[in-house]
Amino acid sequence: MSTVARPTPSQIPAAPHILDNAAWAALTGPHAHLAERVGRAARYPQDVSPFTALADPADPRAWDDLAALVGPGTVTPVTGAKSVPEGWETVQHGQGVQLVDTSLRAEPAPEAVRLGRDDVPEILDLIALTEPGPFLPRTVELGTYLGIRHRGRLVALAGERLRPPGWTEISAVCTAPDHRGKGLATRLVRAIAAGIRERGDTPFLHASATNTGAIRLYESIGFTLRRRSEFLLVRTPGTQQEQTA
Repeated sequence: MSTVARPTPSQIPAAPHILDNAAWAALTGPHAHLAERVGRAARYPQDVSPFTALADPADPRAWDDLAALVGPGTVTPVTGAKSVPEGWETVQHGQGVQLVDTSLRAEPAPEAVRLGRDDVPEILDLIALTEPGPFLPRTVELGTYLGIRHRGRLVALAGERLRPPGWTEISAVCTAPDHRGKGLATRLVRAIAAGIRERGDTPFLHASATNTGAIRLYESIGFTLRRRSEFLLVRTPGTQQEQTA
């Protein structure tokens, strides 16, 4: 009689992936120079990005630090958390997807132009028209932003947002309604990805779980679904009057 040894399942849980808490990894890594931080909570300046982050969303102490950071009675987004501690209010709950580059053909877009602070008013107009997600007056400081113009008018945009070590998020991908169907967004995504790869990072991105059209597009050009994610818009305990008292 012979026996076959079976491997014993490991009792050690797998280490969390850096992209599981991308905002925290960015704010304590490449974007640390932008971070406003109290202990286990951090955020971007309010005119840069609405992102806040917790070192561990399951740690009550991190929530205490977040309350101290943003103040009482304040509405703020939180990623990676499924529920809030007692005293906090969930204002909105949403679901998204995270996709990573696995086979994207990255290449420059000769017609694309680098966008900077002088272009912010025009960028904000395009963002308001297309609503790809939050974009604030200093969001351009997060990384490279490229645009395509038609007769001088900005009609398409894409850029870099979160930067966990080794990764860079592609964000603000949008095209004016009267210029869709021409592949402008795809060309800009490929161009942004080319710059990300040049510095040794891997591109990734997020999309709303309900934006099935965008998800299909990203998958068709070489992104792969990595995980489904959740985000909460929460209100801290207390009232704003307490902050000014």
